[in-house]
Amino acid sequence: MKLEIESPLDMHLHLRDEKMLKCVAPLSAKYFSWALIMPNLIPPIKTLKDVKSYKKRIKKAIDKEIFTPYMTIFFHEELNYEILKELKPKIIAIKMYPDWVTTNSEWWVKIIDLKKIWHIFESMEKLKIPLCIHWETNDFVMDREKNFIPIYEMLAKTYKNLKIIMEHITTKESAIFVEKFENVFATITLHHLYITLDDIAWWMLQPHLFCKPIAKRPEDKEALLNLALSWNKKVMFWSDSAPHPIHKKETKYCSAGIFTAPIVLQCLAELFEQNWKLKNLEHFISKNAQNIYWIKPKKKIIILEKKDFVIPELYWDIVPFKHWKTISWSIRG
Repeated sequence: MKLEIESPLDMHLHLRDEKMLKCVAPLSAKYFSWALIMPNLIPPIKTLKDVKSYKKRIKKAIDKEIFTPYMTIFFHEELNYEILKELKPKIIAIKMYPDWVTTNSEWWVKIIDLKKIWHIFESMEKLKIPLCIHWETNDFVMDREKNFIPIYEMLAKTYKNLKIIMEHITTKESAIFVEKFENVFATITLHHLYITLDDIAWWMLQPHLFCKPIAKRPEDKEALLNLALSWNKKVMFWSDSAPHPIHKKETKYCSAGIFTAPIVLQCLAELFEQNWKLKNLEHFISKNAQNIYWIKPKKKIIILEKKDFVIPELYWDIVPFKHWKTISWSIRG
């Protein structure tokens, strides 16, 4: 039994930089047609010069693979219409974080400053630049995403022609909200389709399952799974694959992030097959994103086959999701 996926897309990918970039970028480039690259480096990707330089480093790391890195910059208060107009040919979206909610986000937008930046949203709307938001309120960790929904609603109502992407949703409330506005879309990760908070902290703490936004309750996972399987055109996959070396995970100050890039397609094939929805997988992992982002990626066929695959303990110095587990699908070649 085999399954062909045409031009799989990773709509949210962390490639890091320098040595880590050289290690992880070829893995995504081998199995995906293109990816939306996150800008939270140190220092962050903030200007046109930054975008061009980082893209050049990525292309050097992936060598000759058929793979396009689509770039983003992080949202900052110095942006205006003229800067965005110059950036538009080189980026596909702008990434917005609140301060101190995830890796390397400590310089970024403060929730209380929203009224100061309305002109930036207006410029993005005019220029048709999508807004990707990892936004959670800075309160109790299990409620942060749910409590941010009123801000999503305010933005969606005010800027009806601005595409707003709710990144890596984790709650049943978000799964419901994505249907409320025509200009609101959502993405779902592999790991949030598998794990809940119990998996992270039930018996012994599992640092390699710690991520942000944190995995929630069983009913939240079930809502996400139903949405991902449903062929819903407003929902797309992204890995949020976030590599950290083992010494930054197995420590008292554990870094947030789960490394999934090398095993995403195999695990998704297994999950969709278990739920009798294999026919919907290509929409979730390719076609929906093409329509949402107005893109046409280079054609790249990935062949999955029904053959057991044991996920390695390590990729270099990075522990992958489901390490040492046997899954029922492999990638040919």
